[in-house]
Amino acid sequence: MIDLSRHEEQYAHAVARCRERGVIIPTFAQMKDPARLVLQRIKDELRGTGLWDVTPWNLFRITWKNEPVARGGLFVELPNHMELPPGLTGVEARVVALVGKWFPTGSHKVGATFGCLVPRLVTGQFDPTRHKAVWPSTGNFCRGGAYDATLLGCESIAVLPEGMSQERFDWLRTVAGEIIATPGCESNVKEIYDKVWELRRTRDDIFVFNQFAEFGNYLFHYDVTGHAMEELIRARPGGGRFRGLCLTTGSAGTIASGDYLKQVFPGSKVAAGEAVQCPTLWLNGYGAHRIEGIGDKHVPWIHNVRNTDVVIAIDDNDPMALIRLFNEPAGRRYLIDDIGVDEELVSQLDLLGISSIANVLMAVKFAKYYELDRKDMVLTVFTDSMELYGSRLREARAQHGEYTRDSAIRDYYGHLMATKTDAMVELTHYDRKRIHHLKYFTWIEQQMFDLDELNRQWYEHDEYWPAIQALVPEIDRLIEQFNADVGLL
Repeated sequence: MIDLSRHEEQYAHAVARCRERGVIIPTFAQMKDPARLVLQRIKDELRGTGLWDVTPWNLFRITWKNEPVARGGLFVELPNHMELPPGLTGVEARVVALVGKWFPTGSHKVGATFGCLVPRLVTGQFDPTRHKAVWPSTGNFCRGGAYDATLLGCESIAVLPEGMSQERFDWLRTVAGEIIATPGCESNVKEIYDKVWELRRTRDDIFVFNQFAEFGNYLFHYDVTGHAMEELIRARPGGGRFRGLCLTTGSAGTIASGDYLKQVFPGSKVAAGEAVQCPTLWLNGYGAHRIEGIGDKHVPWIHNVRNTDVVIAIDDNDPMALIRLFNEPAGRRYLIDDIGVDEELVSQLDLLGISSIANVLMAVKFAKYYELDRKDMVLTVFTDSMELYGSRLREARAQHGEYTRDSAIRDYYGHLMATKTDAMVELTHYDRKRIHHLKYFTWIEQQMFDLDELNRQWYEHDEYWPAIQALVPEIDRLIEQFNADVGLL
């Protein structure tokens, strides 16, 4: 659960630090509806501010509704999104995605870090004058966390696998006081946890924000991302029956939006995705993969497994091939001239990072499995963009050579149109329970969490998860009180 108990001395330190740094904290309500609820004074400041600038004003850009520009943007009415045509999906169903590039740091993970950090800050549990913020992550979470912590004038320790893209490390060096690269790649999450235990044993000035276990991550996506998705479903021209949400799972934060959508649209489904090369949910398996933006070999503490309907595994060869089709000039020319995809849409395919493409392939498999047609809508998310993976394109060019029209034909038909309904399972009650049981080995045996709480997640499902969801108004009240004490409004 989320601890909202107040620590008075540290609270006073946090208030003083935010007053000194000019920090005003947005509420969940403002993140959902910034155009109406963000003060004009703050909007005036944003007109001269870059999207990635390290300035407290950009806390108010932790929203899906940023104007999609690099500098000076305000807010748009509908969340940033893209709909992919049948020429790119091979299915009639409408595949619609929220676009994460237009958050500060280029990924919606900065919202997850906000959800983890702010409840601890406005209760005085986290003291920015004393604590170093530890961000265990497979990439974007520690980038967003280090960004947030820098605004508070405190040091960050970013912990992530050494095999992540060079862009992540390059940018982290500009904001994080310390970067710890752990062995392995995307699926080596346990090695991150082991390093965090070492930090806990050897340092007394750290505060760990573990996205895989912090329900602030869950709550941000349940409330802010969930509402953004509902707006999109209700407002999209042409309508469409909303059938399901398809998301690869990293920390299992974003998939919390599915809990919200199932409450608003009963009968809709939630599909959780992973790599075929590391089929933890699908086969209780293990391995290494290249779909940066997701993590495996464990089930996150905050994953509401009992609300998950389908598991879909994606071969990492497919998104790795499609980043070239979508971004190389010959690939884009083929999509426009031969397939007939709109040129303006093709010019925006760099909005899809590697895990974003995996999410699209999940949506395609979902649509094919359930035999959806043009009256149906499937939602997904573009977590980040190719802005964070230019090094992967350069590596592919060095390894495989020039990208030609023949390469595009091969990738379009072999890695996109050939998508099948293999490597997926529609979950029964006991399939879900099997996956839920995997939490025991990570969280009870290794991380020493409470077994009774693990059982409550399953057996008291109808009380446990709604109790977390109901905390939003209380956290907003605490944020408003904190801002009042800071005194900048």
